[in-house]
Amino acid sequence: MKKSLFIAAAAAVPAIAMAQAGVDVAHLSELGMRGTARFMSMGGAFTALGGDLSTLGQNPAGIGIYRSSEVGITLDLNFQSFQASAPSMTDTHNQTRFNVNNFGYIGTMKLYSEATPTFSFGASYSRINSFDRVFKGNFNNLGGSSLSNYVAAFTNSLNPMGDGYSPYRDVDLIWGSNYNPYDNAPWMSVLAYNSLIINNGQENSNGQISFQGLMGDGTTGSANFDIREKGHVDEYNITFGGNIYNTLYWGIGFGITDVDYTQWSYYGERLSNAYLSVRTDEGPKDLYYKDVPGTASYGLTNYLHSSGSGFNVKFGLILKPINEFRIGIAVHTPTWYSMTDTYWGAIDYNMLPDNGLLAPNGEHYKNETDNVVANDSYDNFHDYHLRTHWRIMVGAAGVIGGKAIISADYEYRGANMQLSDVNNNEYVDVSDEIKTYYKGVNIFRVGAEYRVTPQLSLRAGYSYESSPVKQWVANDGENIQFAGTIPSYSFNKATQYITAGLGYRVGRFAIDLAYVNKHRESTWHAYSPIVAEGTIVMDSPQATVKSNYNQLVLSLGYKF
Repeated sequence: MKKSLFIAAAAAVPAIAMAQAGVDVAHLSELGMRGTARFMSMGGAFTALGGDLSTLGQNPAGIGIYRSSEVGITLDLNFQSFQASAPSMTDTHNQTRFNVNNFGYIGTMKLYSEATPTFSFGASYSRINSFDRVFKGNFNNLGGSSLSNYVAAFTNSLNPMGDGYSPYRDVDLIWGSNYNPYDNAPWMSVLAYNSLIINNGQENSNGQISFQGLMGDGTTGSANFDIREKGHVDEYNITFGGNIYNTLYWGIGFGITDVDYTQWSYYGERLSNAYLSVRTDEGPKDLYYKDVPGTASYGLTNYLHSSGSGFNVKFGLILKPINEFRIGIAVHTPTWYSMTDTYWGAIDYNMLPDNGLLAPNGEHYKNETDNVVANDSYDNFHDYHLRTHWRIMVGAAGVIGGKAIISADYEYRGANMQLSDVNNNEYVDVSDEIKTYYKGVNIFRVGAEYRVTPQLSLRAGYSYESSPVKQWVANDGENIQFAGTIPSYSFNKATQYITAGLGYRVGRFAIDLAYVNKHRESTWHAYSPIVAEGTIVMDSPQATVKSNYNQLVLSLGYKF
């Protein structure tokens, strides 16, 4: 059996022994379009409009538009559908979620001054993103790619000499009470070796080994996956603002964020004519034989829980040169998070040598079945600091005939994020990964409202958010680093929102309804392809995931 392909490619495989990689933390900065029903039904295009509870989290200058006080609450019923597609396979999962999207209070004081007529202050809660997603599927033909071979190449790539030999000996990968993941080999390598999905290959004069996976010439196989994500990002805003001569409106807001994300993932392979590493029924239990043909069946299970809190500051201005036209601008600082990750990984495996094979000592090879946990039945944890990107948004809005409003926004979200330890020592490699994989996001929002009667208004909107992933990275042009025992990752494409709604006013009371359709496609990878000098040496199983959300939103408000 020939495995030189994976040995030669070893130097191209990324390696990291930390608890986080760029792809593990980038999604924590994602934001959705959430807020009141009026805000959402107009596509969130409120940078220049203001006068809504949602603007406390968008353009704080919107609080200066208020001439009276308001209290309100928003409820959200979300019908979610996730479809995973791979060659010869499509699987759909549906679920329904109910949330309180937003509630808040704005108090306005009249100052009885021509220069500064009012001053307002407000407090609000908003769920600004949801991580809920469930998808699963299978790959009927792995086509020469296997997680075991990827991990073997990854383990070999840790040698700075780049000669295809791992800096570790086999004894360095054996799990025991003295194992220290911060001093020894990475968890994924140890987990794979103790689960028999990588084994000893060639050995050089220094005792270094070029580890090998289970797939080689003549090996065929299939795989299945199951991914379950849940969680949210909540934000609490305290905002102050006012207006100058009823022409210039200003605001400053302080945001406190709470993030909670959980991922449970499973990826399994079944290989025929695999090259196993098993032992005989007799003899030393640490005596293994490599390259024994047979059937290999194994599954990698991972659990990750990320939680933390952070803060940010928002500044905004709205200029109304004439009553029929407004322009707005807002700047959001990065959010500074203090985070904790809790995680574990495990592999269950079943190695079945071909019947009738005899070892050199004349004994039959032994079936190997077990379950290995990377951190030996306890949850590991890691504390760190995370700084997200800056945000800047501009908008314009016009009033037509006293009955119609048209509003448009543009927002730019940067790509730079920074990860550091609790002593603020930056993890430069992870920050550089994020710069390598991701780019700034461009967001366009448009909305319209038409007042049919003094009480009834109709609304519609649209929002487009570009992909945060660089195109050449999305096209498998880069080796993607991973951390811990989670080699899988997901890259999002563009996100679109189509919205509509209506509002009804009765005296001081208001009721608003909205329908929101959100659609996004992502590409999920079981592990990174191996890329050397711009050429894919070993591909990886990947699936297209279509996420479709249909939301019914109800807001109740009272002005006084």
